[in-house]
Amino acid sequence: MIKAAIVGLGWWGQNLTRAVKDSALIRFTHAHTRTATSAPFCAEHGLRWTGDLNDILNDPAIDAVVFATPHSLHADQVRRAAAAGKAVFVEKPFALTVDDARAMIRAAEQAGVVLAVGFNRRFHPSMIRLRSLVKSGELGTLVTVAAEQTALHGLELTPDAWRAQPSESPAGAMTAIGVHLIDGMIDVFGPIASVHAQVARRAAAHADDTTTLHLRFANGASGQVFCSTVATPHYRFAVYGTKGLAEILGHPMATLRLIRSQAGQNRVPAPAEVAEIPGFNMLTAELEAFATAIATGTSFPTPLGEILHGVEVFEAVLRSTASGRAEPVG
Repeated sequence: MIKAAIVGLGWWGQNLTRAVKDSALIRFTHAHTRTATSAPFCAEHGLRWTGDLNDILNDPAIDAVVFATPHSLHADQVRRAAAAGKAVFVEKPFALTVDDARAMIRAAEQAGVVLAVGFNRRFHPSMIRLRSLVKSGELGTLVTVAAEQTALHGLELTPDAWRAQPSESPAGAMTAIGVHLIDGMIDVFGPIASVHAQVARRAAAHADDTTTLHLRFANGASGQVFCSTVATPHYRFAVYGTKGLAEILGHPMATLRLIRSQAGQNRVPAPAEVAEIPGFNMLTAELEAFATAIATGTSFPTPLGEILHGVEVFEAVLRSTASGRAEPVG
């Protein structure tokens, strides 16, 4: 059993804690927040609270630290935890700059500790199946990938909320949502060569809320991303190829549709093959994969090179929003 500390107990940190309350592989035993307002939650979940991160880092009984903290804090926190010999799991976005991302990876490698990033959608069986369809060539020549994810939490942001600050959440919905879609595209389509980004404020009072991207991949395929924090909640991730279309639908990612092309003059598509996978907990899956990597001395399943490339894409998005044109990645 891996004993972990959770740092940050906002709504997402609480979700992570609940996700492994019955796990046989990992359990949260300690918590650190800047104030003691989380005391009722800590008491309910048997967490020993401290207001000093050093208490966590200096405790030999703690194997790992999970950070669900403001984005700008990740770089320093990851480096400190790695230097203390703790395995590290950090929520997305991994880093806001490529320089920070490289320093974080280097710190983990020098310390010889596991470093994991919370791109939980990689672990869903629907995404695993879609990845297999792409990698096996069943979809034929890849033409484009289109992804969209929307939510409504941008409508609830207050002026003093950290997620409303441009320094924490640049480029509209990118840090909250878009980085998930970019990571999925890197996972199934490979490196991204260039990006053209547009950002708008449609309904949120205190922050840009909507982002649209046009991508060009190193393999020559194109991609489109739409994400918003003020639009009716939905999720779709679709890959189009010469032999078929595969798409994941809905925020729980429970539905996978596959439409195969048929031979013949008109190439009429075959009836859709629909698979339903309800009730899968992606947070449990990613945290248990983190625990397994620690216990077995192996790397976390998401390659750090792909994580770094995602930050390179993020930087290109920021350059594109400033320049108004397509920008190269890296």
